[in-house]
Amino acid sequence: MNDPDPIDVLAAEHCRPGAPRLDAAAIAAEIRTLRGWALHDGALTRTFEFTNYYATLAFVNAVAWIAHREDHHPALTVSFSRCTVAWSTHDAGGVTRNDLVCAAKVERLSAR
Repeated sequence: MNDPDPIDVLAAEHCRPGAPRLDAAAIAAEIRTLRGWALHDGALTRTFEFTNYYATLAFVNAVAWIAHREDHHPALTVSFSRCTVAWSTHDAGGVTRNDLVCAAKVERLSAR
């Protein structure tokens, strides 16, 4: 039997109110499982590229659905064929487990 994909395990979690900020070592350990994500300016960040504006907006709407469902909202920078997603928790002053969970959910979305 195969071990579960760490991204699937993380994506199966839900955001929890009051999650504490993670230290650099905890972020580094988790970020390795999130392909293409990096810590940039205190946020977990990744840029996704698309073939056209319609595909970009469809992705943005899907990310918005995840954000609404988890009650945890990223910063989005949107242009014609790309969207940068940045997760951080303002109340905690940095990256929390909630940001990792939401990044994993977006990662699963982008794999489809």
